[in-house]
Formats: sequence, structure tokens, C-alpha cells
Amino acid sequence: MLPSTFSSLYKDRKNLPLRSGFLSLLNLNTPSLYSTIILPPSLLQIPPCPSLHHIKQAHARVIALGLSGDGEFLGPLLAAISVLPSPPRDYPRGIFDLIKYPNVLARNNIIRCYAKGDAPKESLLLYATMCRKKERPNNYTFPFLLQACGKISLISTGTQVHAHVVKLGFAKDVYIRNALIHFYGAHHELSESRRVFDENPRQRDTVTWNAILAGYARDGHMNVSERLFEEMPYRDVISWSTMIMGYVRSGELEKGLQLFSQMRWKRIMPNEAVLVTVLSAIGQLGLLERGQLVHSIIKQLNFSWSSVIGTALVDMYAKCGCIELSEQVFDEMPKKDVCTWNAMICGLATHGLAVEAMDLFQAFIARGLRPVNVTFIGVLSACSRAGLVDEGRKYFKSMTGNYGIQPEMEHYGCMVDILGRAGFLNEAVALIESIKVQPDPVLWGILLGSCKTHGLLDLGEKIGKEVLELDPAQDGYYVLLANIYAKKNKWDDVIKIRKLMVDQVAQKVAGWSLIEAQGRIHRFVAGDRVHERSKEIYKMLEEIGKRLDNAGYAPDVSAVLHDIGKEDKEQMVREHSERLAIAFGLLVTKRGSVIRIIKNLRICRDCHQVSKMISKVFGREIVVRDGSRFHHFKEGKCSCLDFW
Repeated sequence: MLPSTFSSLYKDRKNLPLRSGFLSLLNLNTPSLYSTIILPPSLLQIPPCPSLHHIKQAHARVIALGLSGDGEFLGPLLAAISVLPSPPRDYPRGIFDLIKYPNVLARNNIIRCYAKGDAPKESLLLYATMCRKKERPNNYTFPFLLQACGKISLISTGTQVHAHVVKLGFAKDVYIRNALIHFYGAHHELSESRRVFDENPRQRDTVTWNAILAGYARDGHMNVSERLFEEMPYRDVISWSTMIMGYVRSGELEKGLQLFSQMRWKRIMPNEAVLVTVLSAIGQLGLLERGQLVHSIIKQLNFSWSSVIGTALVDMYAKCGCIELSEQVFDEMPKKDVCTWNAMICGLATHGLAVEAMDLFQAFIARGLRPVNVTFIGVLSACSRAGLVDEGRKYFKSMTGNYGIQPEMEHYGCMVDILGRAGFLNEAVALIESIKVQPDPVLWGILLGSCKTHGLLDLGEKIGKEVLELDPAQDGYYVLLANIYAKKNKWDDVIKIRKLMVDQVAQKVAGWSLIEAQGRIHRFVAGDRVHERSKEIYKMLEEIGKRLDNAGYAPDVSAVLHDIGKEDKEQMVREHSERLAIAFGLLVTKRGSVIRIIKNLRICRDCHQVSKMISKVFGREIVVRDGSRFHHFKEGKCSCLDFW
């Protein structure tokens, strides 16, 4: 999540003293209006960062002393409840109702309790009651009301609160303006958010800038965010994290990582949100060296080993191809939540370790944890990648039968893939047709791929025509259908499909492969000759070709959908992006080290075979993460057992 405006509202504000003779300060350790409250230590004894249990103990002492109706004791209790992460619903109202003459501070506290809890509408009803009784709010009332409006997405009510702010003369208050900027930005009303930001240029603090920055970054307007970031008079860690999160959300992963490097160079201490975001970007790009660097930073900074950080590391290592390090982090974590287990189960599944994934799922259940949708996506995808049909059927059935989880399209997709890969196409068709809602065209696309795999060309041609009518903008379906026509040597139909793809403005996604080496990210496309070491790479490709030919390599050119000569087709597959990346890896990495490649599309059969042979002939382990799964090539074999 992008940082909240309310994270630093009311810093260093103090409540008024309660009674003379009460000498101690209670530090609630929360950046709010009530961050320090003067309390009687011998009576309340509420510790810093109190839990609800602590507050109830203090309340019990107040009752035992016969002070249950004393507002000067109940007020601090209410204030303490209001800073809990999730205040209970009825308990604070019970305390509030005991106060005979509640002042504006008490009203603000109960409004805040409801705004933070699960009954935000009650905050607005309380404010309406205040208005009817002509009780004047103060400048601390409105941020809590806007927080309530934000939770229930009431943009119209928030606008009414804004009108009250102006009417009552609070429009220049920086805390209220910050809350308004955040409220409008969170509801994608950037014009309104910017209007509030521009109204009082001299009345801005860092929170003001962060709020407007977050609004633009949240909506993907990174060009505007960049200008605001440069104009900021002071940037704190939230400013940096907002920009990094914005880049990652917008898919500009490398920019996000570059900004993180700048942040570290300026010696800005990262927070948990930044580290989790950076680990996510690293995982998506598969940059193991960067991931290990961030892991070392976490250790150096002595970050508390939270489940969020641990889960991000588990996920990052799994996506970078180091499932062993992922398991090591998982085993060392003192606390694991459901998200942590899901990350590990899904990680094992993408590496083709189906048995391990299912064993971990059983351990998950044995601990009394309850699976969620994502858990079964991991388990079913593990079954899919290992061809475990019976197990897949069992787990799919147990979703609704044992756990009451209704299958979503992702679960149906896994099951269609399981059945289609195993050749149970009729069962897969029946499953798709049993879905009560309109099935996603992706399901038919999966089945189309299965028809191609099993050589059911007539069925594939029929499904291909239907799926193109359902989703004419998806380039992958055109490619699959063209493959089927090519296998039937219907080259006229291949040409028609390719022309239709252009006419429907469905451009084929360009394939690329990247490798992290020498502190840089090197990206290749098929036939790439723009790399500064291109000549050396193509010389290495020639060397690879000679050694593989001697080892008995025979090209598989079925992926080439052009009616050209066999020699030309062979030349085209020799220059696929993953081969260029592997050739570069052989040039620049140490002998015996692992070559790690990230590919955005599914690896073709010929490149898969070549990668196996290179691993044997050159004695190098190669790890390729393609658009479907991980392939660990070693000693002439692949971890997927040629089943992908």
C-alpha cells in the first residue's frame, strides 16, 4: 500500500493535564494528537503501546475505586483505545456513554475509534449528532471523518465534510488539508486533490507533498510524480518509498531499483515498505545478486524479522531460481503467517517440486492453518506441472467440500491445464462448460494449447476459431492457431491468421530474455545485434553450434510459422533471445557457476533441447524462468522432465 497521510498527523501534540497531583506522562508511542497523555500512574498504569487487555485492566481499577463515571479517567481510557490498530466496536462506545459531559476531545476519540474500526459510518453519525446539538468540532475532528469516508468510499460525503471545513474556517489548517489531499487522491479525484494542494502553497509540510505524490503515483502518473519529487523542499523515507512503489506498480521495475540505489547512496534509512517493494521488483526481474544485496542490508540494519519481510524474501528467492535459499529463509523464520506458507508452496510449484509442495500443504493443514484461494492455486499448479491428475482432482474437490472455497477462474485454469496436459480433453471441456458464469477465454486458450501438444488438430482448429471470437485482441491465441495450421501444412491459413492478428490490432508480444551479470541487467531479443559485445556473442553462438552438432543436435523448427526453407528456419531458431543470453553468460560468468536467465514467454522446444545439451557439453548448470515455470538444466537433463 502507498503511505497514508494519517501516518504522521498531529505529531508532537499533547493533551491537556487532567488533575493537579497527577505527575506522570503516558507515552502511547503513536504519532497522533494523543501521543502523550498525562495520567495518574498509581491508578491507570497503562504501559506504552498498550493492548486492549492493558486498557481493560486499567478500566477495572477505575471501576474498583468507584470512579467509573469520572470523565477525567474515562477520557484517557478512550484516548488509549483510539490508538489501537483495530479498536473494538462496542467497548469504546460504552465508555463514551458513561461520560456525562463529553468534551470535543472525547468526541474526537470515539469518532476516531469508529473510523479505524469496522463501523466507520458510526463516525459520520456521531458527527451529525454533534452538528444537530450545535457542538463545534475542532481541527482534529475532520481528518478522522475523512478517514471514515475513505474506508467506505463515500466521495460525496467526503465532499460534504470538505464543505464543512471551509464553512467553519478550517480550510488553511495543514493537517486537514493533508487529509483532504489524501482522501481525494485515494479516490482517484486527482484534480480535486491538486486543487487543495495548490490553494495554499505556503501552508505545506512534508506530509502535504507526500500525499499529493502518493495520489499521482497510485494512478500511474509517474511523469507528474517525478516533477513533484524533484520540487520537494525535503524528502523523507515516505517520499522515496512512494516513488519506488509507483515505479514498481507501473511496471518500471528497473527505475524503481535505480531510485532505491540513489536512496541508499543518500543514506536514507529504508523502511519495511520500501524493502518489501524492492524485493518484489527484484523477484519479478529475477535478479539474484540484487536480492542477496538487499537481504544483507536487512541483516545489517537489524530489521525485526517480521512475517512481511520474511515472506518477501521467500518469494524473491523462489522467483530468482534459488528455491534452496527460499526454503532456508522459510525454515529460519520465527513467525510465519498464511501468506508465508502460500509463497513457499507456490515457489515449490513453479520449480516443479510437486511432491514437496503437497507435503508442505499437509504440514500447513496440520498446524491448524486454514487455506485460502491462493493456497489452492499453488497446490493445483504443482499438480499441473508434474502431471498429477488424480491428486489435482482430489484437491480441487476438497476446496468446496472441506473448506468452502468456491473455485475462481485461476483454479479452473489449473484444472483445465492438468486435464489437458494429460490428454483428458473431453473432461476438460465438460469442466469449462459446467462453470455457471461466462468462462474466461483463457480457459479455452489453455485447451487450445493442449490440442496442439497432443496433435488433436481438428479439435484445436475448432476451439481456435471459437476463442478468437471470444477474445480477438489476445495475440497468443492467433499464434497457437497458426501453429496448428502450420502442423497441418496449411500455410495459406497461417498467412490469413497472421493477417487477421494485424487487422485486430493484436500485436504479438516480443520475446526477450535477460541476464544479470557484471552488476548490470542485459536484455536480448531474437536476432539482437545492439549489445556492445554482440560480435563476441555471435562467435560464441557459432562455437555452441559446432559443439552441439558434434553431439548430435537436430534442430526442431516447428515453432517457425513462416513458409521458408529449412535452413532459414534453423537460422531463425539459433538466434532466439535465450540462446543469445546463454551465449553471453558463457562469455562473462565464471566457469562452473550457474547461468540464470529470465524469459517473458514460454521457451520453445528447440531452445529447451539446446539448453539441455549445452548444460552437458559445456558442463554448466542453466536456470531458465520462462512464462510458465522454472527449468533447471543440468548434465543434459531438465527438472521439468520435458513436461511443460
